[in-house]
Amino acid sequence: MNSPIIPEFLIRGVDLTVERAGRRLIDGVSLTIAPGRIITLVGPNGAGKTTLIRVLLGLLPPDAGKVERQPGLVVGYVPQRFHVPNNLPMEVDAFLRLAGRGTALHRQEILERLAANHLRHASLHNLSGGELQRVLLARALLRQPDLLVLDEPAQGLDLHGERELYRLIAGLRDEQGCAVLMISHDLHLVMAATDEVICLERHICCTGKPEDISRHPEYLRMFGPGWEGLAFYQHRHDHHHDLHGDVVPDEPDEYRHGECPPQGGSHE
Repeated sequence: MNSPIIPEFLIRGVDLTVERAGRRLIDGVSLTIAPGRIITLVGPNGAGKTTLIRVLLGLLPPDAGKVERQPGLVVGYVPQRFHVPNNLPMEVDAFLRLAGRGTALHRQEILERLAANHLRHASLHNLSGGELQRVLLARALLRQPDLLVLDEPAQGLDLHGERELYRLIAGLRDEQGCAVLMISHDLHLVMAATDEVICLERHICCTGKPEDISRHPEYLRMFGPGWEGLAFYQHRHDHHHDLHGDVVPDEPDEYRHGECPPQGGSHE
């Protein structure tokens, strides 16, 4: 049996420029999103990260440059902000059904994978910010995407929840074979879960592996030398934290390389 042909790219942007009111929001940006890769966009507020995402997804036309997408590309998108209308009294399961894909069992399995099955019959209006993010992620996954796009996916989560979410994203990539493109300001937290970092300030300042970007002069110029002190390191431990921040013991032979805050190397 012949192996399926893996495309060279899912989305490719070439010399993308967007202008508004005489100001360039992104300027000559080129990037390639390859299958199975996790790419993280970092940059200060106003750097054009969300604008670039919208251009790549076809939600905003560029003023210059071009975007190429694979035919039939399926994208799952989790926006940074999602407003639930006051006149929309809807439970989580009904909201997920609007995705138009998946059985009741499939919806349950995805919610369980995201530690969110207890929210299935909750009202959207009663969800916390972190809970709503998980529901939006579940809806994106129901599409069985080739590319999962996440705009600040960890908002509303505490430190332990953020770390577990990024571990989850890496696991979903491995399980489903999808590529991941996400925006994050926390390079030290996403370091273990990303293959490539693109540092954006309307143009691409630098790109490369996370450990290299964290020491790059352009990255330090934007975020300051204090961020260098948040350097990521690895150690062995016998537990991890779920999305609620609760401690979950690992099996003795399942020690993980995990990330921790750098306060003296402690892990609570």
